Amino acid sequence: MEKNSMNRRSFLKSGSLALGIGLSSGNQAFAEDNKNKSLQVWSCGGLAEAFIPANQVFETKTGASVSYTGAFAGALGKSLLGGNATTEVFAPRVLELAKKLKAQGKMLSFEPLCFTRYVLATPKGNPAHIESIDDMGREGVRTVLIPDASPPGGQASMIILKKAGVEDLALKNAVKKGDCVQTALTDLIEGKGDVAVVEQRITRLPQFAGKLDVRPIPEQFIPPVPVPFTIGVMTWAKNRDLAREFVTFILSDQGQAFFERAGFIPARSEEGERLIQKYGVLDA
Repeated sequence: MEKNSMNRRSFLKSGSLALGIGLSSGNQAFAEDNKNKSLQVWSCGGLAEAFIPANQVFETKTGASVSYTGAFAGALGKSLLGGNATTEVFAPRVLELAKKLKAQGKMLSFEPLCFTRYVLATPKGNPAHIESIDDMGREGVRTVLIPDASPPGGQASMIILKKAGVEDLALKNAVKKGDCVQTALTDLIEGKGDVAVVEQRITRLPQFAGKLDVRPIPEQFIPPVPVPFTIGVMTWAKNRDLAREFVTFILSDQGQAFFERAGFIPARSEEGERLIQKYGVLDA
């Protein structure tokens, strides 16, 4: 697979060529060759809304079947690093995990997949007139906080508040302090609070889509660790060509569109290319 330093144009050119040869729905020979073959794919559970429909398209195009597991990336990574678990393609959160797997010889290579975006979520219509993160410290604003949620949702949201200089006031304004991001959004929809810091992807889940308003959070307040997601072929891949075709498809325009719709910043976009350089998401 090409190195990550390749620019978007050359990536799309080579990726389109690979897809044209390998994944074309008209290429019956390729689909027939992969009929009855399977590919095991693991990912951070937060990526499931993008992977599930993308996997279905890949299956249709190739004739192969995808056995997919989306779960907490830390637990999956621990089982791969120190246990007897294996998979063929892995899309983890936290760049350091991909680097550790590569260093241990368990991941052959990895590519930047997408990036998460943190936003201010408010009830539809934004009744408290939230315009910036500073408003979470404004008197009378009812904040919904999730300090005890999993680190990407809980710890990260509190770091954002601290870096923005409004943590103490936001805590003082809290009407809810919980451990579940989805419960926090339900509270907002029901009018039990005015604002919460969440990942944009959560607001795109079917039960929340169209029921919330979002406002941007300046990038300087976002902690870097939970932002990048990567994807890589593992050494246990029984059919490495098929595994690489899968990664190529996921990183194609068609594959990346699923991640954009799910609320992520695709790696293969102008914004994604900038973030690749900012966060050093390079397989080196």
